[in-house]
Amino acid sequence: MGNRGMEDLIPLINKLQDAFSSIGQSCNLDLPQIAVVGGQSAGKSSVLENFVGRDFLPRGSGIVTRRPLILQLCFNKAEYAEFLHCKGRKFVDFEEVRAEIEAETDRITGSNKGISPIPINLRVYSPNVLNLTLIDLPGMTKVAVGDQPLDIEHQIRDMLLQFITKESCLILAVTPANQDLANSDALKIAKEVDPQGLRTIGVITKLDLMDEGTDAKDILENKLLPLRRGYIGVVNRSQKDIDGRKDIRAALAAERKFFLSHPGYRHMAERMGTPHLQKQLNQQLTNHIRDTLPGLRSKLQSQVLSLEKEVEEYKNFRPDDPTRKTKALLQMVQQFGVDFEKRIEGSGDQVDTAELSGGAKINRIFHERFPFELVKIVFDEKELRREISHAIKNVHGVRTGLFTPDLAFEAIVKKQIIKLKEPCIKCIDLVIQELINTVRQCTNKLGSYPRLREETERIVTTYVREREGKTKDQVMLLIDIELSYINTNHEDFIGFANAQQRNIHQNKKRAIPNQVIRKGWLTINISIMKGGSKEYWFVLTAESLSWYKDEEEKEKKYMLPLDNLKLRDVEKGFMSTKHVFGVFNTESSRNVYKDLRQIELACDTQEDVDSWKASFLRAGVYPEKDQVDTEDTAPSETFSMDPQLERQVETIRNLVDSYIGIVNKSIRDLMPKTIMHLMINSAKDFIHSELLAYLYSSGDQNSLMEESADQAQRRDEMLRMYHALKEALHIIGDITTTTVTVPVPPPVNDSWMQEASPTPQRLSGPRPGPPLNPSPAFGGPPIPSRPGPAPINAFGSNNHQDPFSAPPLIPSRPARIPPGVPR
Repeated sequence: MGNRGMEDLIPLINKLQDAFSSIGQSCNLDLPQIAVVGGQSAGKSSVLENFVGRDFLPRGSGIVTRRPLILQLCFNKAEYAEFLHCKGRKFVDFEEVRAEIEAETDRITGSNKGISPIPINLRVYSPNVLNLTLIDLPGMTKVAVGDQPLDIEHQIRDMLLQFITKESCLILAVTPANQDLANSDALKIAKEVDPQGLRTIGVITKLDLMDEGTDAKDILENKLLPLRRGYIGVVNRSQKDIDGRKDIRAALAAERKFFLSHPGYRHMAERMGTPHLQKQLNQQLTNHIRDTLPGLRSKLQSQVLSLEKEVEEYKNFRPDDPTRKTKALLQMVQQFGVDFEKRIEGSGDQVDTAELSGGAKINRIFHERFPFELVKIVFDEKELRREISHAIKNVHGVRTGLFTPDLAFEAIVKKQIIKLKEPCIKCIDLVIQELINTVRQCTNKLGSYPRLREETERIVTTYVREREGKTKDQVMLLIDIELSYINTNHEDFIGFANAQQRNIHQNKKRAIPNQVIRKGWLTINISIMKGGSKEYWFVLTAESLSWYKDEEEKEKKYMLPLDNLKLRDVEKGFMSTKHVFGVFNTESSRNVYKDLRQIELACDTQEDVDSWKASFLRAGVYPEKDQVDTEDTAPSETFSMDPQLERQVETIRNLVDSYIGIVNKSIRDLMPKTIMHLMINSAKDFIHSELLAYLYSSGDQNSLMEESADQAQRRDEMLRMYHALKEALHIIGDITTTTVTVPVPPPVNDSWMQEASPTPQRLSGPRPGPPLNPSPAFGGPPIPSRPGPAPINAFGSNNHQDPFSAPPLIPSRPARIPPGVPR
């Protein structure tokens, strides 16, 4: 057939393509397109047919190719063609392919010489081609004929540029030998997009049609208008040969005979002809493939490494082995138990750095969220004083009491203790939620067996829900026990004598002076007029809140004493993504910071806000209570007490504060212990000792250990991909060892492209052959409708710095120029 020159690379590249197509991927080699440009009837279509080895393109005089033909060659054992616009139809007769190209061209452009940029996509499958793309483009013209628009020249030019500006496009600039080379539009447009000639090959056709006594020897020896990659002469079939169905193989033999017998070309016959042109393109493809291989190899190696671990599990996998299912079930349940324990207890190996695990979140609930909820309930000063006042009056009844009544103290204390039930229940609910989330995260590893995952999640969640009821009962029992006996002999209780002497403000126990409670970054929200929001490094101690420029704590911006400070919730701004809380002074006459009554501190998440609030609680700064309702509905006598009643209220307030502190301390200590014992440790024991028995009793083990279809498919794909990648790496090694990179030819003197007007006069002497035009036109300036430098520079400026400057020694596409070390 017609393209023996490309056979060296066919087996290797097709092996690579096959290795990848087996896993449904492409190897992304991005093989170059080969675009053929030239004037009308220059022989472009014949050159392409010689590559394919088949006669299938429309022929004739004038403009025949009126739409771009994108010809994709695909290596295949059977030989047939397909059009994109005729999906599903296979053309075996290449005469039908030609008829279809003509019909499809006429359908868009009409039958009277019109053109269209909409391409025709043809795919040819053959055992004699390499996977690559050829583009047959309309011939460049200057005068509109038939239905062609007046700007036909510019339309065709724009169409050509769409294809040949791509860096992976090889340009075959075709010029007939019986036309003067200086007028070659193909060379001109190729030089615009490829000023250094790295991807342009000159093709001289119709050498057999030159006048007797003339030849193109100077051109083919690259002496006249030299190109970096030189020129290759070809002899295509004549129209008579095509009409007479002359075989392409016979035409190639005739071409070979022509070069060997012609006295002007005999000495360079080995460098002429279609086979040599194919060899040159083959070498270009080889260079391109070798250039892309290092990147492809490293990409493949990283993919193989990432698959190694997973493939290791599947290598010895036998789905039908009965013992495998039992073993897999035991391993899965054991792994689930280990994962659950690690997430709850914490572990030194494989620490998750992305988010908090279940155990860490439960710890925050125990020691930050729960104490915060307790404090919110207990500290409600006005409401508490009003209740104490009512209790004292109701105990005395109509009599005026001389002593502070015990009953009032007990009634108030019990009422406060009952309020602890809500935060305790809330704490259990939060822990339950985290436990169930942890179970779900741990069952993710059982995704290969959907029924096993479902059953495991159901059994463990059901167990946790059962324990929830018992835990809540136990916690309610703890609070009922506290209610059953108010122990005023407790060693930490201050007693009546002390209570009367103490002041409520002294009762706010501070932590150790200057003890640092927390450090971290916070944003202070200040209006834009006063400098805008800024981020500072905050240090919270037992006595003050300070902020610094950065964590080095050298440049202190401000220090705020904690006395009389309280917290309040602040709605986050419309445009802000941060969560905000406020710090303000309860004394109305005092500002907190500069002239601000309140400072707003912003955190990235609500969790950070809750955590900072808990830290402020430890420092004795408590949340504000909404006092509006109390003030509106409170009877007037609450605020106009007689001095004796006021002293009694103050005494009981101190006693209640002391006793509730004892109860809170006890509850804060016992709640985590109760939840750990009754729920978390119990769940761990259940998973280790009973989960397997429940799974065995829940149904048939075979159905329980059925793989999901996705998993089976994934395993097959994984193994296929792994072996394909290994194979591809092996093939790449073959390509590297069996192909040799040919260095790019050195730059040539292409100053002829810069001298637009002098060129014709300089060439008028040693013309390679008589031009089609009379000699005055050849000796005169270029055709007026296409001024030389202007459009070229205009176009070139978009693609290169200066397309007509002297060729730089460093090529613009270094990736295409491998080191020129011969092997």
